[in-house]
Amino acid sequence: MAEKPIITVKNLVKNYGDFSAVKEISFEVYEGEIFGLLGPNGAGKTTTLEIIETLRDKTSGEITVDGFNIETDANNIKQVIGVQLQAAGYYPNLNLSELIKLFCGLYGINKSPMEMLEKVALTDKAKAKYKDLSGGQKQRFSIATTLINNPRIIFLDEPTTGLDPQARRNLWDLIREIRDAGTTVVITTHYMDEAEELCDRVAFVDGGHIIGIDTPNHFIDELVASGFERKKQVKLANLEDVFINKTGKEWREG
Repeated sequence: MAEKPIITVKNLVKNYGDFSAVKEISFEVYEGEIFGLLGPNGAGKTTTLEIIETLRDKTSGEITVDGFNIETDANNIKQVIGVQLQAAGYYPNLNLSELIKLFCGLYGINKSPMEMLEKVALTDKAKAKYKDLSGGQKQRFSIATTLINNPRIIFLDEPTTGLDPQARRNLWDLIREIRDAGTTVVITTHYMDEAEELCDRVAFVDGGHIIGIDTPNHFIDELVASGFERKKQVKLANLEDVFINKTGKEWREG
């Protein structure tokens, strides 16, 4: 992987009155990677992402996205990023084809609903209403909305929260496919196994600071080298592997 930054964040600060939500955060996201922002609630992850996505103003710092400066080129940045569109929840009675048409209209783009639904294995649900989808289907649809404008980068905020193990692993496969097709993925998650499995690199954010940035493997090796040992004997599989093995991994609806 050529380590060419597609996002550069330098000394980003976001204050709300006297409260400092983001305190001089700096990091780079490389082109073609899955990059994870990890940290407890209130750490500043979502604020940081919303600033990069041009949804929130920064207090100070520099941000470049795909060569565009956020100060002067916010409109160009909007063209190259894909953000999950929440409007589906406000139009629960529209079917998926109608929702895709609505979103295409927002972007001023003419795309075939079936082409977009095919990317996320939902063609059989084209006429289904959003409110009748399962949790996993709703998340896949939400990811389809990020892809409408052929973005160079997509942002996924806790995409698998509340999903069962099958739906979760299916979503992992989908996220990898999107990356393999050339789109850079920035993800936030509270599930460390998910970050370990999916992310090429992760940044830990706490109290508005980045407290470490590296590959999951390197972080784990470093901890082990420091003498850390798990209390429980590490086995070659975990209970989730057993669950998937016993119940199968095919797409399920429900």
